[in-house]
Amino acid sequence: MALPAAFFAVFFAYPVLTIVGRGLRADGSWQWGRAAEVLGDSDLLHVLWFTVWQAAASTALTLLIALPGAYVFARYEFPGKRLLRAVVTVPFVLPTVVVGSAFLALVGRGGLLDDLWGVRLDTSVWAILLAHVFFNYAVVVRTVGGLWGALDPRQEEAARVLGAGRFAAWRRVTLPALAPAVAAAALMVFLFTFTSFGIVQILGGPRFATLEVEIYRQTADFLDLPTAAVLTLLQFAAVLALLGLHAWTVRRRESALKLVDAARTARRPRGAGQWALLWSTLAVIAVLLVLPLAVLVERSLAGPDGHGLVFYRALRAAAGADSTFTVPPLTALWNSLAYAVAATAVAVLVGGLAAAALARRGGGRLVRGFDALLMLPLGVSAVTVGFGFLIALDEPPLNLRASWWLVPLAQALVGVPFVVRTMLPVLRAVDGRLREAAAVLGATPWQVWREVDLPLVRRALLVAAGFAFAVSLGEFGATVFIASPDRPTLPVAVARLLGRAGELNYGQAMALSTILMVVCAAALLALERVRTDRTGEF
Repeated sequence: MALPAAFFAVFFAYPVLTIVGRGLRADGSWQWGRAAEVLGDSDLLHVLWFTVWQAAASTALTLLIALPGAYVFARYEFPGKRLLRAVVTVPFVLPTVVVGSAFLALVGRGGLLDDLWGVRLDTSVWAILLAHVFFNYAVVVRTVGGLWGALDPRQEEAARVLGAGRFAAWRRVTLPALAPAVAAAALMVFLFTFTSFGIVQILGGPRFATLEVEIYRQTADFLDLPTAAVLTLLQFAAVLALLGLHAWTVRRRESALKLVDAARTARRPRGAGQWALLWSTLAVIAVLLVLPLAVLVERSLAGPDGHGLVFYRALRAAAGADSTFTVPPLTALWNSLAYAVAATAVAVLVGGLAAAALARRGGGRLVRGFDALLMLPLGVSAVTVGFGFLIALDEPPLNLRASWWLVPLAQALVGVPFVVRTMLPVLRAVDGRLREAAAVLGATPWQVWREVDLPLVRRALLVAAGFAFAVSLGEFGATVFIASPDRPTLPVAVARLLGRAGELNYGQAMALSTILMVVCAAALLALERVRTDRTGEF
């Protein structure tokens, strides 16, 4: 546990505390009065209210739309299910700026709906809510569907034999078993939408802002570090509360899993009602998830003289005097791939060691506290982390500001939680007696890991690496601060192109977004080939 703890202390706690401390400390004294001023500002209170309101609305809408999909993936077997599972997961690992770009291409000025019917939803709260459903659909399907598929349907059938109706049997037998998973999924969706940045930045316009967007504005646009620090602490407190609730629901879910049959229960739909549910779920996936991605591809091909590859060819052009970059935009692809590979290596090393330490029995509150600590990078302001990297890691012995490794280290912070959440359940399922037997026979701890644990968790390790790679590709909040102008990543390049007027810049943003979408989709399809239904919590 020493290496993961040291990694988080140096590259997470230290930068965050440094930037928050610098914001609240001026003239050698702490400016706590600034907190009262910020919390009394009506505009900032409106930002806080909108952050909570849109997160609650997004969570409710996501559960309403995604729970039928969770049931379909858990209980039904149909052709193309593995491919469709990967398609459903693609939006979750896409950068939020790409999700914003996809919905901008669908509902924005000059988008598909605008061209066909004159309907525009950009800078609308509905666009934000739908984009959040698009982004978090997979969280509910995988978290709830994974448990739902493991429940023994004979328990519900027994209740019906005893006289309970279909709904009463589901409410009294299945729902109580599903409740921890539903609560865990709802909390994760609320967390992701509460800290939403790229989607709100692109679709919210000047009227709508979450705490994360406001932290970015106060930091990057106004250089008001005290206000940004207060908002960061406010968001940090909310995230801690959410993670505490999430840890509690996860423990309840683990307890519930001991009572269910682990055999898979999926079967082909039977009857008109089941087929109707399957086809309606496929229609929702097609309209809500596939259509925005398809429109994104179409807009990347829609050149000034008709459809073609003009925007893709422009990505290779050398930078001009009025260019957004100092290098050809396509260079961002190779930068992102190199950064993501390095970040994946770091995340797998740190996350794997952390999962191995957490899998050991005992530890009590210390272990649970460390487990919650590993989840913090998913909720703490990535903007604060990125700016903290610039401020804190700019002098010996950690003078990394000009180092190529600065970006992968920031991206690894986001990848580690996915590695832990993927590997931890699998490691906990390993029979401890196997390790004890190997140790009795003289095996060293390293040999025990290599000969006992590794063969059993190899698939989970590959899935963890794949998720870390995908989320590293899409990291934006911290990278936008620390990526150098001559080494932009794909999400940073997309955001910069969207921030400039002109058809060519917009087309290149759509082209880069499409490339990133294809890379993420290829990674997820590869994961589905090695994934088992028992591989991790997600």
